[in-house]
Amino acid sequence: MQRPTSSQLFARAQEAIPGGVNSPVRAFKGVGGDPVFFARGEGPYLWDEDGNRYIDYIGSWGPMIMGHSFPPVVEAVQKQAAEAIGFGAPTELEIEIAELIKARVPSIEQIRMVNSGTEATMSAIRLARGFTGRDLIIKFTGCYHGHSDSLLVQAGSGVLTLGIPNSPGVPEAIAGNTLSLPFNDAEAVAAALERYSGQVAAVILEPIAGNMGCVLPRPGYLEQLRTLCTDHGVVLIFDEVMTGFRVNAGSAQGLYGVRPDLTTLGKVIGAGLPVGAFGGRADIMACLAPLGPVYQAGTLSGNPLAMAAGLTLLKHLTSDVYARLERQTQRLVYGMEAAAQAAGVPIATAQVPGMFGLFFSETPVHSFEDVAACDTERFKALFHQMLDHGVYLAPSAFEAGFLSAAHDDAAIDTTLDAFRAAVKAI
Repeated sequence: MQRPTSSQLFARAQEAIPGGVNSPVRAFKGVGGDPVFFARGEGPYLWDEDGNRYIDYIGSWGPMIMGHSFPPVVEAVQKQAAEAIGFGAPTELEIEIAELIKARVPSIEQIRMVNSGTEATMSAIRLARGFTGRDLIIKFTGCYHGHSDSLLVQAGSGVLTLGIPNSPGVPEAIAGNTLSLPFNDAEAVAAALERYSGQVAAVILEPIAGNMGCVLPRPGYLEQLRTLCTDHGVVLIFDEVMTGFRVNAGSAQGLYGVRPDLTTLGKVIGAGLPVGAFGGRADIMACLAPLGPVYQAGTLSGNPLAMAAGLTLLKHLTSDVYARLERQTQRLVYGMEAAAQAAGVPIATAQVPGMFGLFFSETPVHSFEDVAACDTERFKALFHQMLDHGVYLAPSAFEAGFLSAAHDDAAIDTTLDAFRAAVKAI
């Protein structure tokens, strides 16, 4: 499949934009070659600047849960834009989406809108520190929580893709307040909380890790973290920027039945527009200005375009939608497993409704250490084979894949045909 226009645009972009991209994973450093420049999307499909069509398994990294250019969302944005693009002042839309989120996620008693997932996690950490009066936080190797200083220690996503363990520019004094532990290892958390008794403000994690591929929590792991945090007076933060309303109507915490103290959200709640949010227990949220001393602000927070888009999308996320996502995700993943087995290629997979992971490994994947041992060279070969067959996967072995409710049987069948051909060729 030829993409001369994309190559030309990438060469042009590198003259004006660092690395030619505005987010590192887009540069294709993890897979090689030039990134694809896209022109439009509809349903499960994308078209690049050369007119090539692809079945999309990124979905703008999660938010396109009803597919690209979902008509009700497009209409809501157009209607709001005609009235006003922004005010920098309160709107009723902010209340409506906050009330809807509260109704679906019981752990969220109050919520504040921000403009990105990075801003949401950064603010949640500051709030947890202000609430507890403690400095240390615990995160997990391979989990990515945005690029704020405190959370960029042994992070996932683009940091793993580019092989950057810790970013220059983060002072040692700040990095020293972050403890990074193995994902899915509750005993390591228990030991750290004992060793640093009374010093840890928060434990933050992706309840389903989506930034080192898709890695599910072991049975009982989230429950153990909940108990440990309660016993030690530590704020448990679920980073659901990726999984919020993506895997379940109540998000990952609804899927697993574990209630955190704070939750960060993004992506789906803006239907693809820039947005983030953090919320949780009312007594913790009351520490935020203007009620309390923990300062957080944002000129464009609660932007009416994002609120209109997100509110409209959330209203369309019914139980039937999640049932369809689960059915189609299983159909895709089970088909990939069968194709790989037939070709004699060892793979490990993980899946929840609308989200999946694919690893070239002979053993199950439960942590970053397991992910790091996978065959990334084989993934690179698979990526380009699939791309040439018109299937767009994440350009990194360390990213999850996403389906939309628009991925019908025809899209899945075409994808599996491409996968069968690709896995035989690698």
